[in-house]
Amino acid sequence: MLLPEGDLKAILEAALAEGGDFAEIFLERRRTTSISCEDNKIERVISGLEQGAGIRVIAGENTAYGYSNDLTRESLIQTAALVGKALKGQKRSAGRKGQISFHRPRPEVEFNIKKRPDQIAVAEKVALVERANAAARSVDGRITQVTIGYGDVIQEVTIANSEGVLVDDERVRCRFVVNAVASDGKVIQTGFESAGGHQGWELFEEVNPEEKARQAARRAVMMLEARPAPAGKMPVVMAGEAGGTMIHEACGHGLEADLVQKQLSVYAGKKGQKVASELITVIDDPTIPGKYGSFRFDDEGTPGQKTVLIENGILKEYMYDYLTARKEGRRSTGNGRRESYQDRPIPRMTNTYIAPGKDDPETILRETKYGLLVKRMGGGQVNTTNGDFVFDVAEGYLIQDGKVGPAVRGATLTGNGPEVLKIIDRVGNDLGFALGTCGKDGQGVPVGDAQPTIRIPEMVVGGILDEEDKQ
Repeated sequence: MLLPEGDLKAILEAALAEGGDFAEIFLERRRTTSISCEDNKIERVISGLEQGAGIRVIAGENTAYGYSNDLTRESLIQTAALVGKALKGQKRSAGRKGQISFHRPRPEVEFNIKKRPDQIAVAEKVALVERANAAARSVDGRITQVTIGYGDVIQEVTIANSEGVLVDDERVRCRFVVNAVASDGKVIQTGFESAGGHQGWELFEEVNPEEKARQAARRAVMMLEARPAPAGKMPVVMAGEAGGTMIHEACGHGLEADLVQKQLSVYAGKKGQKVASELITVIDDPTIPGKYGSFRFDDEGTPGQKTVLIENGILKEYMYDYLTARKEGRRSTGNGRRESYQDRPIPRMTNTYIAPGKDDPETILRETKYGLLVKRMGGGQVNTTNGDFVFDVAEGYLIQDGKVGPAVRGATLTGNGPEVLKIIDRVGNDLGFALGTCGKDGQGVPVGDAQPTIRIPEMVVGGILDEEDKQ
């Protein structure tokens, strides 16, 4: 616990001294290690410690937020008083001195960290990065650049609010990324791989970093030899191993309650309506052990919980934090997240995925005579107001007579999220996860996303239309 209960009560009372409906303090101590390797040498080894507290006061529809890296009782009481005064002139209730009584909610899940990263020597972490770099460069002489990154974080938090919630938690995450560049003198291609989770050094008992590095390098080399992607409308099979980038971007953000309430989501006002194929169920779940977007409690002290967003095509729920839930007189779904103590919490995804279906992935491919097979997604963008999106394909193949054909490069997928979800006609019984840092309102938080193999009967594929494709 980062501060005694008596200090927490005094700070919250100071925040509400001039009235206000709700006050909250978020205390954080974060220890990090990051290692990067570029140009065949270790470029940076950085370890750091950061701590501070964010204080929020809500009065009616108005919110004030302030933060400090001084965790003394006196400093935080002063910060709390200033935040409370920032709402001067708003309709107030009386202060709550002596009325706050804390209770500790129980988490719905516990995570077992087997090997804490702070118990692993920095030299061992550096050696892992160097081995991965050597493995990637050994794949092919056309590999011209390799970037390896390792990072771990141990984040201790204490969260308390004027409604009596008091939570202590520790989040432990490790992450490993590889980016390989290949060139034949005319064409440059890249390959990317990553691994990570809400877990410790045991991550590398499950994931072989050298093999991850070789996979990234092989993909870069393979894309050098790939033919230009065809352009036009065609069936698209997205493999489970592609991860859930599309569901995260084209659907997930539109189900965050702040965007819904601001009418900036194509899903606003559609709860209870059919918004996807009956084969599609979309879930957000931070309680999955070991995944990158997992946690016991969100950043407001609400226990992490599994939320079914779309069930058999019907929109069931949005993702709420405390403030958006308060506006509708309901409870948070445990999706209040922030990058650090310097940021106010907002509704964010955790681990978001399309639930597996009943189809065998190989059968889906075999019964698709022509189209594009997507095995890795690249970057992209989405307009949450109307659901339009465009994504790059990092690894794709033509489908010819139900079989995997030649690799193609330069493919993009263009479409509308809700429309694509409505026409999906096959859903596999597999499930492949990816991980990343999701950006929103200038904040980045760790997330996971996943999907099974799915088939979209018709989708606009952008590429290069050459003479062979015209025939």
